[in-house]
Amino acid sequence: MAFEGLADRLQDTLQKIRGKGKVTEADVKEMMREVRLALLEADVNFKVVKQFINKVKERAVGQEVMKSLTPGQQVIKVVNEELTALMGGEQSKIAVSSRPPTVIMMAGLQGAGKTTTVGKLANHLRKNHNRKPLLVAADIYRPAAINQLETLGKQLSMPVFSMGDQVSPVEIASKAIEKAKEEHLDYVIIDTAGRLHIDEDLMQELKDVKEAVTPDEIFLVVDSMTGQDAVNVAESFNDALHITGVVLTKLDGDTRGGAALSIKAVTDKPIKFAGMGEKLDALEPFHPERMASRILGMGDVLTLIEKAQTSVDEDKAKELEKKMRTMSFTFDDFLDQLGQVRSMGPLDELMDMIPGMNKKAMKNVSVDEKQIGRVEAIIQSMTTREKEEPDIINASRKKRIAVGSGTTVQDVNRLLKQFDEMKKMMKQMTNMSKGGKKKGKGMNFPFMQ
Repeated sequence: MAFEGLADRLQDTLQKIRGKGKVTEADVKEMMREVRLALLEADVNFKVVKQFINKVKERAVGQEVMKSLTPGQQVIKVVNEELTALMGGEQSKIAVSSRPPTVIMMAGLQGAGKTTTVGKLANHLRKNHNRKPLLVAADIYRPAAINQLETLGKQLSMPVFSMGDQVSPVEIASKAIEKAKEEHLDYVIIDTAGRLHIDEDLMQELKDVKEAVTPDEIFLVVDSMTGQDAVNVAESFNDALHITGVVLTKLDGDTRGGAALSIKAVTDKPIKFAGMGEKLDALEPFHPERMASRILGMGDVLTLIEKAQTSVDEDKAKELEKKMRTMSFTFDDFLDQLGQVRSMGPLDELMDMIPGMNKKAMKNVSVDEKQIGRVEAIIQSMTTREKEEPDIINASRKKRIAVGSGTTVQDVNRLLKQFDEMKKMMKQMTNMSKGGKKKGKGMNFPFMQ
């Protein structure tokens, strides 16, 4: 997860104060020292850290906290609110033109993932808002960028406007908008040129494109793994172009994450989206309050629900509920559910979104993606009858399934046992929903160790 180091440090620090019935100024001072170190280690801009610490300290030693019944929790609430404010306070949505198409100009340095982000953004607009975007190849200096965008267009079955690399970006952008109007498309997303570093020629060209097409949004694509450099890049582009928002890429990587906490404070421009992986659906609207909650180990249930809504088939979910009630849940059903859960994203990231499922809580449980593949292989090696009636799987059948799936008999036994536990748990949950008092014991899924 993004902010991993920062999250661990902050959660450890806040844990010390969480259950305190009385909090002194000395406690707050000590906690703020730890929070300050955690933020600086995460590569947050030192001026931003200073302002953040001062705001939290001022509120944390105020009357509302010190005289409350749960001062420890009140301090954590203050940290959560100020962390949310630091990242922008609330989600900043795309400005939509009253006269379509809405024009979005994408800018950024080479290597930040700008061209891929154009494809991801187009996919997001179509998938989540039912919009029709036009992708525009206006990076004429890197032929690979034009080819890459055309390839992305084919993958997404979306139109790409290109005039090759011998026409000026200004003309390409202008003609693309005419094309979008003719074909009644909703969005024009312009992939502009990048450089390895900021220079006058690059900035002048971007200014010329901006002047020619008057974009509704200018998004700066920034690699969050570049730390403080990301903040410096954002500042320079903002000074020249007056960007309207930032897209942070590689926020799923092993990054300290300080850029995300600094960019809004330094540029006063919102983070609009976050790239959370390489797939074309791995772009999420940036919600400061949800990200703050995840950093502090409080989970992110709303994002989890949204992922489920887009990934889970509603009819299948109703059918599954019925099968759970009648105890007719089979291995085929389990396989289907596993596929739907996997389509929501990496399992360790999903775990991060569940309140309390932070690293500390999950230290003895590891999510093994390879194990999921083994589970699928075992189930797929069963006959139709075996999937529906696991009780008939005797020793010889287990050997055959193990050979067919490239696993061991022990692996097959483990899965059968866990599946049986899962069915028992479902029965207990059904009893509880009917008013029963039974409580199911904890269990591990077949992909947890």
